[in-house]
Amino acid sequence: MMTVNLQDIPAFGVAGNFTGHLEQAGEARDFKDMKTAEAKAPKAIFPTYIPRAAEGKADGVPDFLSVFPFSSSRIVFPAGEQKLQCEPECAVVCAVDWDGGRITSLRPLAFAASNDCSIRKEGARKISEKKNWGACSKGLSERLIPIDRFAPGGILDRYRIASFLVRGTETVAYGMDSAVRDYSYFYEKLLGWAVEKFNCQQDEGPAEDVHAYLCAAGCPNQLLLSVGATCYTDFGEHNFLHAGDRTAVILYPEDAYRPEDIAAIAAAAPDSPVPEDISALRQLITV
Repeated sequence: MMTVNLQDIPAFGVAGNFTGHLEQAGEARDFKDMKTAEAKAPKAIFPTYIPRAAEGKADGVPDFLSVFPFSSSRIVFPAGEQKLQCEPECAVVCAVDWDGGRITSLRPLAFAASNDCSIRKEGARKISEKKNWGACSKGLSERLIPIDRFAPGGILDRYRIASFLVRGTETVAYGMDSAVRDYSYFYEKLLGWAVEKFNCQQDEGPAEDVHAYLCAAGCPNQLLLSVGATCYTDFGEHNFLHAGDRTAVILYPEDAYRPEDIAAIAAAAPDSPVPEDISALRQLITV
């Protein structure tokens, strides 16, 4: 198992990489004026954490992005908000290659279950304003699984993303159980798209100049990229999180486990053991 000090690397997410998610989240209209190369293309890369800002060295980075938002055990409900949803994702730690102040390539090293938890609210200018509201506003599993090759035939071809909400004695599927390989953009196509966005994305509409953030962060040699949220089940689309709920995002090899095995892991105590080939993220919603 690979270990990474998350506090040292910037973190980003991909908006709109599973067809239908933005519509379910009520956010498709935010991107109606954003042009993409093709209809199924993701919309933008957004920041969730820029570490150098915490040291006062990242000029031009919004102050809230300096707060480390990740926890492997809980989500703190945002004060004054009512609509909070889990966003089940596959997150990838990438090595970053630079040349002349521009990213030349991203090299995926490991993956893990991620909760890119989001506030559903009107009037947010940028995607990031709904993503980082302070400590314990996002989630990443402590189990990072090494990537053999980020291409068809590699380890991620075997993996699926499942997510659940545990409320009282009931465990309910929150997101559609989805193959990681079924992201709209993945493998080489995702990496090429992400390199272009990191270098060229403009500060317009809900998007931000992420290249400026990376430069302000000292052109780091690693970053975390949450690849995109899966679509919700009918329950997940219409039920928001409450204090006392537990969420579970589980990445598992489909050739080794049945869906009922994964549901049992979601329902189990948060500190119960999980097989080494599974990346599980189980979080309690607190106030």
